[in-house]
Amino acid sequence: MELLVFGFEILTAPFVVAHLQLGLLLQSFGVPLQDETERVGVYLTNALTGWEPPDEEAKRRVQQLALNFPELQEERDAADSVKRGKPILVVLGNPPYNAYAGVSPRQEEGLVDAYKEGLISQWGIKKFNLDDLYVRFFRVAENCINKAAIHRGVVCFISNFSYLGDPSYVVMRQSFLQSFDELWFDSLNGDSRETGKLTPEGKPDPSVFSSEYNREGIRTGTSIALMVQTGLQKTDTTVRFRQLWGVNKRQELLLSLQAKNFNAQYKPSKPITETRFSFRPSDISEHYLEWAKLTDICAVAPSNGLMEKRGGALIDIDRNALEERMRAYFDADIGWEAYQKLGYGLVKPQARFDPKLTRRKVLLSTSFDKRRLLRYALRPFETRWCYYSEIRPIWNESRPFLWKQCWEGNKFLITRFKAAKDDEGTPFYFTPCLSDDHLLTPDAVAIPLQLMNGARIRPQEQLSLLEVLGGKPEVDRPFSNLSTSARQYLANLGLSNPDEDTDTALLIWMHALAVGYSPAYLQQNHDGIHQDFPRIPLPKSRDLLIVSANLGKELALLLDTEVKVIGVTTGPIRSELRSIAVISRVGGGQLNPDNELALTAGWGHAGREGVTMPGKGKSQEREYLADELKGLEQSRQDLLGKNTLDIYLNELAYWKNIPTRVWDYTIGGYQVIKKWLSYREEPLLGRSLTVEEVREVRDMARRITAILLLEKQLDANYEAIKQTTYDWK
Repeated sequence: MELLVFGFEILTAPFVVAHLQLGLLLQSFGVPLQDETERVGVYLTNALTGWEPPDEEAKRRVQQLALNFPELQEERDAADSVKRGKPILVVLGNPPYNAYAGVSPRQEEGLVDAYKEGLISQWGIKKFNLDDLYVRFFRVAENCINKAAIHRGVVCFISNFSYLGDPSYVVMRQSFLQSFDELWFDSLNGDSRETGKLTPEGKPDPSVFSSEYNREGIRTGTSIALMVQTGLQKTDTTVRFRQLWGVNKRQELLLSLQAKNFNAQYKPSKPITETRFSFRPSDISEHYLEWAKLTDICAVAPSNGLMEKRGGALIDIDRNALEERMRAYFDADIGWEAYQKLGYGLVKPQARFDPKLTRRKVLLSTSFDKRRLLRYALRPFETRWCYYSEIRPIWNESRPFLWKQCWEGNKFLITRFKAAKDDEGTPFYFTPCLSDDHLLTPDAVAIPLQLMNGARIRPQEQLSLLEVLGGKPEVDRPFSNLSTSARQYLANLGLSNPDEDTDTALLIWMHALAVGYSPAYLQQNHDGIHQDFPRIPLPKSRDLLIVSANLGKELALLLDTEVKVIGVTTGPIRSELRSIAVISRVGGGQLNPDNELALTAGWGHAGREGVTMPGKGKSQEREYLADELKGLEQSRQDLLGKNTLDIYLNELAYWKNIPTRVWDYTIGGYQVIKKWLSYREEPLLGRSLTVEEVREVRDMARRITAILLLEKQLDANYEAIKQTTYDWK
């Protein structure tokens, strides 16, 4: 059997280098090219096009190319003869990956449509980027193998690793499982965003493409896919997966090829519908996939948070400053040129925003409304002010539904669709405020615990809920945001009328919060939680549900920045919290609030396009002092960390005694206190911190400390519920 090797290259310089190197290689083997008419099978062509006969318009372009550049046309014809006339059984490559490549050009039109089919209607995935170049190359390779007459073939690519488990690639993975029957995946990690280029142990994890001259390599995490269609009749597709980490992963990869039992180096993976066919083995509890998904508990689908994308013009720490500039924006007596000179923002073209046209539209339809100045949850424990308007396009995404549910007495459970970072912390938050789309990474969604103002109920929930609500399609009184399945669960426990009893309506949501802050739950179900909306075990016992919900209520108070918590932020402070984050002065004495509270320790700085970048700051780790251990039993100290930190504002002022676990505490991908500080460096804020802001950090640290001190109870609660779980399905 004759074996032919072909290569495709779109850029002329690599094309020439490839010919030169292959020619020299053949010469070194003693089989040089015979003469000028013989060439290696590397063609100057776009590997993504030319696989199908051209249509009439393409033929006209080819004719024009032949007239102007006959040599290029010859090269194109030679490449096309390979693409359409040779049986391709093995496809190897390092395809380019560029998430910002845009939609496919006309010649590649429809290439990855098969990977998008059903994403919205079947899987509910509305945000995806499947036009990345490497995805197009995978589709071409898969098509080559599927078209092979003997129904056999191999694809081996090193590429971006996002397709391994990201929900957006679910149809692509499903297609691979249908086209191939033996699959091996080597995750080479090295990603700057998901893992911060660190191993699970916190050691350096550069890209596999790093070198002596480029230590970090590329920013994107990579993986090797080896997918084989054997042509044999097999009932199951076999998927194997392994991780490679650290600075020696390239050498380890090569050494692994010599293993006597090669497959023993991999973990078996079982892609299933519930994990969106993720190729990554799932580290989850035995019955995790049987538990209720958060989105199954609510009658109305969660809403993404607001997107501003207006340079911070609509959001501010200072309510008065925000009011001043919004009054000016709505003042028809201030002309456009005069308004521009004020420097208040909303004057630069932004995403889907023509500033002059938008202001003209606004002035014709509305005026400043002080009631639209609302509290805004920007990040965990980072609550500011915003000016809300549903008039498009003042906000990039104003989420009118979310705003309509933001009424006094209502609350929101915040979660996200999937994790963007390995070190995510808990994927839950709680607030009574409007929330930002990036309150948690990558995209936060808000679940209103109660509904009003004509909330749109999911079609599958409408009939039964309308019966409960008296047959009215829209209501002006609050009712609980619980699906029919959730209501049936409560009824089975003897808990009825959640629409008449607020405490009953909140039981499941407070229980979900308690479970979501259990370290044992997060650890035991790490992969399942990372891949999708979290699933929550519901207890069979009414008493267990109430106990769990009461723990959730404690957490809700600690997370809600809009309420003071007795014993934590107000009143007689609990003994174990009194010494936490005490504002202090180097050398002792009182700080002068007029000139000694500037945050200048380097916690943040301005990046490109107004983005705030975190800084290293100044901190000192040390052992606890005797007075700081008062009120702390050994078990409680273990919950907070063996050491503590002094966190500096500047050379004189610091917060004394912030335990290491409090400082490191992460919610939704954000290190809470450090993130708060990064926005408030004096050059960014334009002023020193106020006394109230200094106390806000102290109170934040105490709230987090109180949460950590609940962890043993939260774990015990979760373990008890696992022993007697309601059969949701």
